[in-house]
Amino acid sequence: MSPPKHIVSAAAIVINDKNELLLINGPRRGWEMPGGQVEIGEPLSQAAIRETKEESGIDIEIIRFCGIFQNVGNSICNTLFLARPIGGELIRTEESLDSGFFPIEQALEMVKWKNFRERIELCLDAESQPFCVEFADETNI
Repeated sequence: MSPPKHIVSAAAIVINDKNELLLINGPRRGWEMPGGQVEIGEPLSQAAIRETKEESGIDIEIIRFCGIFQNVGNSICNTLFLARPIGGELIRTEESLDSGFFPIEQALEMVKWKNFRERIELCLDAESQPFCVEFADETNI
């Protein structure tokens, strides 16, 4: 029997001092929080920091671990962190066609992909943390 193979990702919910949320506009999923796959030997929090920098140009400081979404059907675990910006400049890349800080309510309306809005909302609600959301829907990554 072969060992299990899982995809582990890390994403950051970044809130600035104006209470605005950082979003990137990805080519596949539209507006979403920055994040991506954790590299071998990389701590989860460092993956969130690296992915945020690569996709948005923004340097962040992790405030806390919020929780995890597990797509059981596709063996994907997405870890989520709350963070604040500490430097950098907004950029555009192949991974993010645009990036910016938006008022939270506006940002939540912009996020259309699957359950990404729910992920952000849970990260903004400290009373719901830590959370572990498990689902089997293979289309709901």
